[in-house]
Formats: sequence, structure tokens, C-alpha cells
Amino acid sequence: MNQLWFEMKDLKKRKLDKSVWIPLRSDKSIRNNIEFGEVGYIDDFIGHGTLMLPVSKKPMTKDLDWMDVGINHAHSFNYLYGEYSQSEMFENSDFQGIHLVLNQNFDNNYDNNEWHLHQDLVINLGLKREKDIWVCPRRGYVEVAKLERNKEGSPILIQIKNQFLKDYLCARNCGLYITSYFCRDEIFSNREILSWRGDSKSTKEGKDVWECRVLEIHEGGFSFGEKIAISHASRTDVDEAEDIPDMTSFPTDSNIKSEFHEKSFKGKKLYRIIAEFWKYEWINPAKSSPVVLGEEQQIDMFYIVDAEGNKESGEELKKGGKWLWFSPELVSSLILKRGGFLSWYSKNTGSISCAPSFGVHFGMNDLGLITVYAKDVGNLPIWQQQIWVGHNISPEGGISKELYDSQVKAVPASTLAPEDFIEKVINQINEASKQNLNIDFFRGHHSINEIINSISRFRAVDDKGLFSLAKDIARIIVDDIDIESLQKIATPPKKTKWGSLKTVENLLAIKIPKEDARKILSSFVGVYELRHGDAHLPSSEIENSFKLILIDRNKPSIIQGYQMIFACVDNLHLILSIIRKWNVIEQEK
Repeated sequence: MNQLWFEMKDLKKRKLDKSVWIPLRSDKSIRNNIEFGEVGYIDDFIGHGTLMLPVSKKPMTKDLDWMDVGINHAHSFNYLYGEYSQSEMFENSDFQGIHLVLNQNFDNNYDNNEWHLHQDLVINLGLKREKDIWVCPRRGYVEVAKLERNKEGSPILIQIKNQFLKDYLCARNCGLYITSYFCRDEIFSNREILSWRGDSKSTKEGKDVWECRVLEIHEGGFSFGEKIAISHASRTDVDEAEDIPDMTSFPTDSNIKSEFHEKSFKGKKLYRIIAEFWKYEWINPAKSSPVVLGEEQQIDMFYIVDAEGNKESGEELKKGGKWLWFSPELVSSLILKRGGFLSWYSKNTGSISCAPSFGVHFGMNDLGLITVYAKDVGNLPIWQQQIWVGHNISPEGGISKELYDSQVKAVPASTLAPEDFIEKVINQINEASKQNLNIDFFRGHHSINEIINSISRFRAVDDKGLFSLAKDIARIIVDDIDIESLQKIATPPKKTKWGSLKTVENLLAIKIPKEDARKILSSFVGVYELRHGDAHLPSSEIENSFKLILIDRNKPSIIQGYQMIFACVDNLHLILSIIRKWNVIEQEK
């Protein structure tokens, strides 16, 4: 530490009004492991107290200081002058304010205090508490407030995101008054760290006050050169041998024994430097309240609407009549948000969103691009449009034919997306195997459902994405095949070891020609080989693997991703058909 640390220029310049996170309450001490009274001891304390007041009452804050709005009182067992007072209320003769954080103690030494975020703020911002974090589901589960605890579990800091606090303040026509106290404390063997000589120094700017003091202490922490007086007094007229001792008589010189002595402190001289800073700030409300009151923000996004690159704002898009084009990377950006989803209506249309609501009807055209009716995007909240606009591109390839059929002709496509059938067909194969073969076809690893939910053609934005998609398809199909169970029926010759795909091939060959069985398994072989294609296979073998899956390498990557998923789902249904007819085929033979 140096003199600048004690001068706190960083804290003096910092404006909480511009901070991303604004503290609502803080009682945080950052201390090193050196004992107090020893050279090198450091304690950095950060305290914040806050009070929400009507904007019209801002002038009243000139009379409120740290002792009024700081952290020295709790909000439980609350009364004022013998009368009941609401725990969140701050009251004086001129106005009332509201504490947005309530400090509850439990009137004992065993339970840590608890800090509560004001219920009205939580409900009107639509927050959900998850442990010590409050998220906003309707805003994509963004973190809005967070509570920090020390290692003992006591709360030491609660903060709220600037944008949401000011939104709430706007809705209530209030501001936030913040009183802060900072203390930086360190012990040195000398005072040479300071360029000035005197025992103290102070400055004042407006209402803010900074002070720094140098204290001479003995090693151990006591003031240097000072003594303490120790006085001891006891009664002499109480007989401890009596069954019921009596001490009701008034103490006098005759029945009191007293002793007095002084004690001097020892240890070398050390220097304790303490800097303190009291700071006062006002947080103004936002100009609008889109979260609490649903007011429209004065921000707009601009989208490319034609081949010439002309753009229109989100507001203009609300008029309708146009479509927008987006790169396929949009899908991952949306569904990777917590609460985001992708659902399918047909082979190339579905609904997509980055939040549990606001699903947008989309279509995929022949180039693998996303097309959407422009009005649907223009009606999205601004925070969602900020994601969409980043993937907006010039029109190319026309709008999705299936989207056109649905939105213009009012004749929805009757096609199906293979992504919707992966989990279903795997479960059906297992059920048929149990019923007709008395075995499990797949083991059903605990992570299978999670992996299935991640399988989508939109992961295949390039070859790397295709390989990644192949890896996950192989994990849920090839890697999960219950080889031991299947080999009870399709038993390999002695000293012969079959892998999972070879086992399935030989199982199917019991009922159908071996060439047909090999053809059904070819797509899975190709997928299994591609799982490490980017790292291990030469390019010629990679292309052969794609051919096994019947993937057209001249098509866009997204289309190739669709073909990969379709081939695997289609062949899983062929396997299902054979197992379902297992006993019938046996009888015919």
C-alpha cells in the first residue's frame, strides 16, 4: 500500500450513478491474516446505506448523513417512540423514505443477520431468487441483484444492476440516496509512506469528508505511552457458608474491599495510519420504465430489408408486409440463453426465442438461412431485438417455401423435422426390444436427454459444427447401444469381438439379408467416423464418411446437418420396424 491508497482518489472519483452495479447495502471488511497490532495488518472497510425517496424530497437529504442512513441499525423489532412503525420505513418529521434492503437480526448471538430485498421491488421487476442471486426470467434470466456473504455466512454486500434499479425508481417517481463510509487501516514500523508530517489531515468537498490520522501505538495495538487504570472492588459482609446468603444491605466503606493499580504497555513503537471517507450520492430515476411499467424505450434497431441494403427501423417493421433474413448462427445465440427454445412445426419451420415467451415463427430456406416475417421481429422487446439485429443479413435465396405456404397461403406444410423424433424413436426401439426380444437395446445413460436436446441442424454452421453434431449423435446412438444384451441373441463366434455397430448388424441379419442390414447401419458408421474427423481422419476418408450418410457436400452446411440427422432418424425407424415385426418374421420364415 502507498499514500495514494490512503488518499482514496479512486473512491472520490467513482460515481455510483454510472456504475453497472449499484450497492444497496454493504458491510464489507477486507482484512489480511496479520493480527491487529502487528506490522503489516491491513483492513479495508466498505460501507453503504441507501434510502429511496420521492424525487421531490431530494433537497431533504442535505440533513441526512451516514449515521442516519448507514448500517448501524436493524429493521426488526421496529418501533418509534413507543409506537409501531413499518420495518422498511424511514421516518422523520419532514418526510418518509423506504429502505430497499432490510437488515433482520434475531436477537441472539447464534443466527447471522439476514438481508431481504424489498418485496415490492422483487415483484414489480419480476425477479426470481435463486440462492443469493435474483434473475429476471422475462428478460432472459439476466442477473439483476446479487448478495455476497463472508466465510461465516453473514451478508456483507447486496447490489442491483443500474438499469433495473433506475427502471424501478422511474416507476415510483423516486431517487436513491446513498451514504457511504470507507476506512483504510494499516500498521507500519514507521510513517515514511506519507509525504506530509502532522498527525492528521482532512479535506472537504461539498458534503463529502476525507480524514487521515497517524496514531502511535505499541506493538499489540495499545496507544503508545499511555497507561490503563485497573480497579477491583468486592463485598466482605456476605458469608458464602450460609444456606441463603444475603446481600441486600447497602454497600459502605466498612463492607467493601477495593484495590487500584496502573498498568503500562510495552512493545516497540509502531504507526497506525487510518484514512476515512464519508461520501454522499443521489441516483436519479430513468426517463422511462420498460420493465415495471412496460413503457417503450427510445431506442430502435435497424434491419436490412432488401438486396440494395436499405434498412428500416423496428418501429417501421410493425407495419407488416415484409420478411427479414438472418444467418443460421442466430439460432444458437437465441437458444443458448437461459429460457431460450427451438421447437418445430414442420421440416423447415418452427418457433424460436431467447426467452420462455415471445416465440417467433421462422422458416429455413434452401440456403440454410433463417427467414422471418418482419413484423414479428419488430414487435419483440428491444433487448431481444439486440440479439436478432446482430445476425441480420441481406436477402438471399428467397423466403422459406414452407413459411410462405403457412403465412401467405394459409396452408401449413405437412412435413416433419427429424430433430423432433430422435428421443421418441430411441424410446420406441427400447420398448419394442423389451417386448419382443426381452432385452434393452440402449443403456439409457443419464446424460442422453440433455445431449438429445442439443442436437439441431443449426449447430452445423461449418465443418467443425458438423463434426461436433456427429459426435453427439454417435454418443446417443452408437455409444449407448447395450452390446452385452444384444449379444445374448446375436452371439459372436469364439475369439471374435464385435463392436456395437457390428453387433446390431448381425442382430438385424438374423431377420433380413446381411447386405440390407449393412446398408441400414452405414449412416451410423459414417457418423461414428466423423466424430473425430477434424483431428484424425485424412480428407479423403472424411469425404467417404459423408458419402456413407448420403450427405450432399455441395449443399450449405446447415442442410448437411439436416441430412445427417434425417439419415440417422430414418434408419432408426427401419431398425424399429424390424424389431416390432421380429416374431412375425420368424413365423413367416
